[in-house]
Amino acid sequence: MFTGIVEDVGTIREVDRRANALVLTVHSDVLTDVEPGDSVAVGGPCLTVVETDREARTFTVEVTPETYRRTTLRGLGPDSPINLESALQLTDDLGGHLVTGHVDGTGVVTDLRREEKARIYSIRPPEDLLPYLAPKGSIAVDGVSLTIVDVDRTFSVSITDFTEDETTLRETRVGDEVNLEVDVLARYVERLAAFGDGDAAEGAELMEKLGAMEGSG
Repeated sequence: MFTGIVEDVGTIREVDRRANALVLTVHSDVLTDVEPGDSVAVGGPCLTVVETDREARTFTVEVTPETYRRTTLRGLGPDSPINLESALQLTDDLGGHLVTGHVDGTGVVTDLRREEKARIYSIRPPEDLLPYLAPKGSIAVDGVSLTIVDVDRTFSVSITDFTEDETTLRETRVGDEVNLEVDVLARYVERLAAFGDGDAAEGAELMEKLGAMEGSG
């Protein structure tokens, strides 16, 4: 599990393409103590470290065919910046929201606009993810924990200058593809509704309440 609070923006050093799969070598000045077998969120997806080089400050991860197809990692090249977060420990503070690192799909940035000391990003998600999005609910965009402002055919998120500056979102432009992971609590709400009598409006209201509780942790 992760929090969606990015620890470092690393750099892709090497990309080894292997028939719809990848092996990525990532440089990080912060995640220098990871070991083979550790989990790291790399641009959102949870990947397993298979090799480390302490001297070079790099670690290597493998991208499976499923992750290759479902995420933007397939478009990475040498020198690409990438958001990094090590796995959550039981003693860590939950500063963002619970993020599994299992990306649900990719969205496309349709609009960027300035609003005081923040920027509003509008993102068009796959249609099958829309039921899991609700105002004040949580979503991870390229591994960054964000709160949804509103939802229609697209959804919008407000990103502070600090978060933008400290993540790869500073490089994001209209038309770019981003990794999306809906709040795992939204998945459970849908599952509960399927076995109960709750309707969509009740589910959305519950998602807002859960999102508020999670964000306050």
